[in-house]
Amino acid sequence: MKLALVNPAWSYANSIYFGSRDPHLPLELGYARALLEADGHEVLMLDGHLNGQSNEELARLVANFAPEMTVVTTAPTYLFWRCAPPELRVPAEFLRALGQGGGLMAAVGPHGSVTPETTLEKLGVDIVVRGECEEVVGTLARGGPLGEVPSIAFRAGGRTRVTGGPAAARFVDAPALHWPAAWIARHSTHHHRFDRAPVGPGAEVEASRGCPYHCSFCAKIDFRDAYRRRALEPLLEEMDALIAQGVTYVYFIDEIFLPNQPLLEALADRPVEFGIQTRIDLWKPEMLDLLGRAGCVSIEAGVESLTEEGRARLDKKCRATTDELVDRLIHARRSVPFVQANLIEMAGDDPALVARWRDRLRAAGVWANDPVPLYPYPSSPDYRKLWGLPDDRAWERAHEHYLSQFSEFSDIQEERPLPLAALESACLGERARR
Repeated sequence: MKLALVNPAWSYANSIYFGSRDPHLPLELGYARALLEADGHEVLMLDGHLNGQSNEELARLVANFAPEMTVVTTAPTYLFWRCAPPELRVPAEFLRALGQGGGLMAAVGPHGSVTPETTLEKLGVDIVVRGECEEVVGTLARGGPLGEVPSIAFRAGGRTRVTGGPAAARFVDAPALHWPAAWIARHSTHHHRFDRAPVGPGAEVEASRGCPYHCSFCAKIDFRDAYRRRALEPLLEEMDALIAQGVTYVYFIDEIFLPNQPLLEALADRPVEFGIQTRIDLWKPEMLDLLGRAGCVSIEAGVESLTEEGRARLDKKCRATTDELVDRLIHARRSVPFVQANLIEMAGDDPALVARWRDRLRAAGVWANDPVPLYPYPSSPDYRKLWGLPDDRAWERAHEHYLSQFSEFSDIQEERPLPLAALESACLGERARR
């Protein structure tokens, strides 16, 4: 089968999206391509965001390829499935430009994972994949009745059929990904690196998937939930290929980068630096020292609240006190050039306490952000505590709540976010009516 895999040309005007707006490698499409090509399929993989191609240009390239199936993502790579743009404006723009030229149309991403019927209707695609998508796309490519493919939604007999819950890929034996040299050369972003300006290309890599914790704010229930650690051999093969292409910095997109001595020792022997996101309470001082020796130059550590009561409300399951967290962050900063402690805006946290705590960390060279409001994504426990299981208005409900609760948002949101209906109206109407 001929398949096109498309990461569209992302834009974020008036969006609440608070992730990085720079291009990143589309790992979900990379895994899908590797599995599809291993099965003998012909694959065209496109990334409009990374390569500066418009959605109209992407549509022309897909139509010229004449695939039997086209797959489009609804979020800018696996790295941001947990904080995706709620609106489906961008994938809808690509689909509208493509029209009927892509064969069977499938959407993958967090939207269809949690609200498959709504995503199917809004985008007007033939199939929505639920959960981690790479193995499901491979099953679709093999053909056969759609009703026998797990973890999808599609229309049949005038109604929507959903064949099961979100998929969880095996992942532990995920193949090494290899990227076009031109893509790597264009990847100038060093994600979450602030100690110095980028020198050489960057890249994203996945060493583990999922998280064993279930913090109330984390949107991962319907994808990338169960924790799995990738085999070391293909992971290092992928790292070595990136280094050979000139990559000087890698960001591990793992939801939670846990201490992994064999991996860190292997990285210490390689000429590459890297960044991670983690929970600092899970690291002992000697492992933090090894992390620094291995080449880690950026740590994003989730602290969230400065009180034990606040962390308990977030279901953090944190056994460390605030003082112990501070000590560990300061210890990490001795060998890692940039360490950030993330805070969430919590009703019970005293602003004066927050200010004193931030001053103490900053004096030791640790960055502590202003507490930020969080969006109650439909795949988070917070959403379900507020409203129960997601329905066909889940994204609109979360959006309305967020806009009504806060007057200030993250520091990258220069424009006032618009209601979801306003963001989607111009591009969704035509396909949703089809």
